[in-house]
Amino acid sequence: MTELSVVIPVHNEEANIQPLVDEVRQALDGKLAYELIYVNDGSSDGTLQRLSDAGQECAELRVISHAESVGQSTAVRTGVQYAQGQWIATLDGDGQNDPADLPALYTALLQNSPDGVQLVNGYRKKRKDTFIKRISSRLANGIRSFLLKDETPDTGCGLKVFSREAYLALPFFDHMHRFLPAMIQRGGGKVMSVEVNHRERERGASHYGFFDRLWVGVFDLMGVAWLQRRATHPVIVKDD
Repeated sequence: MTELSVVIPVHNEEANIQPLVDEVRQALDGKLAYELIYVNDGSSDGTLQRLSDAGQECAELRVISHAESVGQSTAVRTGVQYAQGQWIATLDGDGQNDPADLPALYTALLQNSPDGVQLVNGYRKKRKDTFIKRISSRLANGIRSFLLKDETPDTGCGLKVFSREAYLALPFFDHMHRFLPAMIQRGGGKVMSVEVNHRERERGASHYGFFDRLWVGVFDLMGVAWLQRRATHPVIVKDD
């Protein structure tokens, strides 16, 4: 029985496939029953072939491909929909998230889920990004935290562990992965953050620019704030 489903969305990350697969296996083999789901989001390079090659040596690896690129949030949702585990872990496919942090986040979720925690979010306290990325992220996190009150210092971290059931119950929209803590809280769940390692990108190139993140984030932030204001959580006084 699968305990944890690790979902990794990728678009044109051929050079990062095998190294990351090896690291996930090193982190989880012998520790728990897991599956590794890669969602190939319409890659035009050799990503799919590298995934096929990796699958020859990794029985836990499953590959799902989109015919064309539809974005990270949709790729994550595809992986979660196909997942067999009750608990989901996500991480970015560029190698900057450290799979060695997965067991600690998973343990934190299991220990705190009886108290209502549905999401454990990674916190990249010591980011290994360019100066402009660090500054823009700090600004965005500050504005988001002020408006949404999600009590999460780093919602942009791709390393997360959460309840599959709680995730699929949320209203879906593009770029949702950036606001998952606020959406989980809107649904009545609790969120906690755990500090994780962050690494420099060694292979490939970033697919996001400063202005891409800025303008998309502004409109999405307004939409999430709108959803928050319209959430209701009735108190059940009798259950037949």
